[in-house]
Amino acid sequence: MNSALRIVSVALAAALLGGSTAAVVAHAQTRTQTATPAISYTQDGKLLYPKDYRSWVYLTSGMDMSYTEAAGAGDHHMFDNVFVNREAYAAYQKTGTWPDKTIFVLEARAGEQRGSINKKGLFQSEVMGREAHVKDTARFKSGWAFFPLNPDAPGAALPQTSACNVCHEQHGAVDTTFVQFYPTLQSKAAEMKTYSAAYLAEEAAAKVK
Repeated sequence: MNSALRIVSVALAAALLGGSTAAVVAHAQTRTQTATPAISYTQDGKLLYPKDYRSWVYLTSGMDMSYTEAAGAGDHHMFDNVFVNREAYAAYQKTGTWPDKTIFVLEARAGEQRGSINKKGLFQSEVMGREAHVKDTARFKSGWAFFPLNPDAPGAALPQTSACNVCHEQHGAVDTTFVQFYPTLQSKAAEMKTYSAAYLAEEAAAKVK
């Protein structure tokens, strides 16, 4: 290749690379500008429904869980799927606890036994309900609040004295959240020593029995 052609080739490659870089930067800027915060409120403090929660980080699923000894509902089964916003998950992976503006969504779905080719076990079907657990220290006395979620309307926070708040404050493994049921998060809490004293005491008492 002669020198003239080599110069043209280098110039063309530089132009293409520059164009590609500019396109990537522009795309990233556009995504940043149009990103929707995980937590958004109405003017009167109601939580807007987070439509994209199923693209967040999936933490776990529970099946037929109950925090009391009450008998189950016979053939009725329920799955609970838990998601958390990506920013909070990334912070947890560094610190072992939850930053301000964390939001969990619990999605309850019916468990079905019969359907399609299934012969044994359970699978998930329609949504039976959703709720959010939000950390916002400027808004809530305890730092956290629970919101029932409805795709058609913003939800008002439950009172700070609600059973949900009280149960999580008394039994939550990390910062009033049930990390004890999120297996992929437990090693980080142990590493960073962020398990609550109340949770550790409960675990120690359970081992003695």
